[in-house]
Amino acid sequence: MRMLEQEEETNDAEVTWEDQQRINSFSKLNNRIRIIEEKLQDLKREKEALDDLSTELELADEDELVLYKVGEAFIHMKQPRAVKRLEKDQASVDARVSVLAVQADECETQMKELKVLLYSKFGTAINLDE
Repeated sequence: MRMLEQEEETNDAEVTWEDQQRINSFSKLNNRIRIIEEKLQDLKREKEALDDLSTELELADEDELVLYKVGEAFIHMKQPRAVKRLEKDQASVDARVSVLAVQADECETQMKELKVLLYSKFGTAINLDE
């Protein structure tokens, strides 16, 4: 640790209403990106489970009935139908992942813009890093 120099200690920049709104926006974006990252982790686990299921369904006989989870229930369906349903579910997960990735990129872009504005005005008097 080091002691702050006298000029580093005092940053007399006045916080205007617009500055406070930018700080609030940054905070909201930061929270939103954390939620998006959590959702992406959940979808990643779901995708891995669907990939494992795909491998298992490839080993099943075509005439064999398999249990497939739909919502909170399991239903019996023939292997070819289960494979089609699985492909549909995988496509749905991929679509949700891409939507969340775009949202995360938009949040990060806005956060970078706000960081530039806020750091240029407040310097070391504000900490926007995690």
